[in-house]
Amino acid sequence: MKLNEIKDNDGARKGRMRVGRGIGSGKGKTAGRGQKGAKARSGVAINGFEGGQMPLHMRLPKRGFNNIFAKDYAIVNLGMIQKAIDAGKLDKSATLDQAALAAAGLVRGGKDGVRLLGKGELSAKLSFSVAGASKGAIEAVEKAGGKVDVLVVVPAAEKAKAKKGVARAARIADKAAKSAKA
Repeated sequence: MKLNEIKDNDGARKGRMRVGRGIGSGKGKTAGRGQKGAKARSGVAINGFEGGQMPLHMRLPKRGFNNIFAKDYAIVNLGMIQKAIDAGKLDKSATLDQAALAAAGLVRGGKDGVRLLGKGELSAKLSFSVAGASKGAIEAVEKAGGKVDVLVVVPAAEKAKAKKGVARAARIADKAAKSAKA
């Protein structure tokens, strides 16, 4: 056998149906689209349409709630951190933040930061700088002799409100200064 002789077994790849090529092909004239109507025309994709019957996605009851304002945290357990330290992937003398944990392959994503959870055992003395931590995780880290700094993330709406308040106070101060001169 040579490389140029390699080919699929007969019947392994089926050719596509060539529609609209005469009545002898079995798919001529209307090309399997039937007579007239929207679906006989081009550019029609009626996803979920069931011929006027109530579609499945509308027959099923609504369940749950998807909070569009929910925070997106990357979560990491203390047991995984201890395992990474034992494997030499993490430096225990440095402060562990999102960048360090991501470099060690412990977290992915987490648009709003890392949240520390208390599952597993921790024996190393570590310092954390994270966006959130469970009460159990903080207790476990402090028991091992470490500390957890929970960063306070100010939402964008609150930042804008504070900025607006500062600008308003500046305008009032300017008015007071002008009236004092007059």
